[in-house]
Amino acid sequence: MKVIIAGCGRVGSLLAAKFSAEGHDVAIIDKDPTAFARLGTTFSGTTITGIVFDKDVLDKAAADKADAFVSVTSGDNSNIVSATIARRVYRIPNVVARIFDPRRADIYRRLGIVTVSSVSWASNEIMSLVLHRDLVRDVSLGDGEVQLVKSSLPPRLSGHSVRDLTISGEVTVVAIVRGGKSFLPTDATAFHDGDIVELAVLTSSMSRLTSMIAP
Repeated sequence: MKVIIAGCGRVGSLLAAKFSAEGHDVAIIDKDPTAFARLGTTFSGTTITGIVFDKDVLDKAAADKADAFVSVTSGDNSNIVSATIARRVYRIPNVVARIFDPRRADIYRRLGIVTVSSVSWASNEIMSLVLHRDLVRDVSLGDGEVQLVKSSLPPRLSGHSVRDLTISGEVTVVAIVRGGKSFLPTDATAFHDGDIVELAVLTSSMSRLTSMIAP
């Protein structure tokens, strides 16, 4: 895969090193040539000094042949401009951009660009870790707005149905582990003592879920 990375900061250099180590063809761009020192001696890709949204620079990076473009500079404006050019001018099929201001996420989505908001993700993760440490979190989705969590079922819910642990649009039981085997339940499925439940829950509704399953 041909991957272009815009920005050789901590995130960009780490991504470039990982892609390169897995055998991908990597080109990384940064306006500061000293930034490439972060790549280490094992990096086998191409380093290009210049502005990440400059056409001559992108041509030098062979953007017309790229399979993916990742924009992770330190500025939202540089990320959105370079990602838009990558998507609309060079028709790169897979474009991902980091943003610091979550309010700009809708702009990117309208342009068909996948975004990662480190601010939103970090704040949602920290809140979940601090406020709901008893729930085992398997994964967070998007910018952390939705969590997949698992919990042992309290004995008092044995005999209750899945719909009793469901809040439409907020909490959904996605699987039950019973006797070491998992299955997808229906709303009418009854809980058994010893069940482990896997749930999808809005981060903003974690407190409601905790109150429902707390002993």
